[in-house]
Amino acid sequence: MSDAYRVAVVTGATSGIGKAIVPMLRARGLTVYAVGRNEAQLAALAAATGAIPIQADVRDTAQIAEALNGVEVDILVNNAGILSTRAAFQEIDPAEIDAMIDVNLKAPLHLTRIMLPGMVARRRGHLIYIGSSGGQAPYPSMGAYGASKAGLSLFCDNLRCDLLGTSVRVSEIVPGRVQTDLYRTSIADNQAQALLYDGYRPIQPEHIARIVNDVIDLPVYVDVARVEVFPTDQATGGGTMVKFEAQ
Repeated sequence: MSDAYRVAVVTGATSGIGKAIVPMLRARGLTVYAVGRNEAQLAALAAATGAIPIQADVRDTAQIAEALNGVEVDILVNNAGILSTRAAFQEIDPAEIDAMIDVNLKAPLHLTRIMLPGMVARRRGHLIYIGSSGGQAPYPSMGAYGASKAGLSLFCDNLRCDLLGTSVRVSEIVPGRVQTDLYRTSIADNQAQALLYDGYRPIQPEHIARIVNDVIDLPVYVDVARVEVFPTDQATGGGTMVKFEAQ
């Protein structure tokens, strides 16, 4: 049963969705290793939740593997992701292409490769990936980001084929607009809050954490392969979203 899980790893743990997932997992009684870059934020998270901090860039998978050497990981939450710029693809800085592919796609693949053999050997594990509606439908000025998230989504599908018979589950959570810092660097002049959230009713990180909890909580012979979750005021196809007007 899923209550046999004992240890979890969460990437991108110091803000947004990752920060909401860590206390949820701790409340389930799991030992949680929280991976993030910001030392002060990691320390605060550890003090508040009892999580074990791992200060590392998610792209430095060797450093993370070293920190987890000898640890039997049952749950890996690949949450870290970046949308470092929003620009038409013909105008994007090539370095930004590399950054989004490295963080959003390559890092989760490499971390999975590091931790998966142990899960398979123990016949116990759950791999959880925080995807994006940008990997399921086209959005303007998100060509590299969307490609990275689409690749992650197809990886999940392929992984399930490879893991048949191992009791290791693979779940992808695919949110629409969530109120996080994802857009902080991609929208100039600190306008993300005003443009994306003021007057709207976006999903909150705690809502995604609740979904992750429910996905884990099901019996191990039930694998929630993919969950798409949107604000009631958002629809796919160009990211259409309307402002909420109280009745």
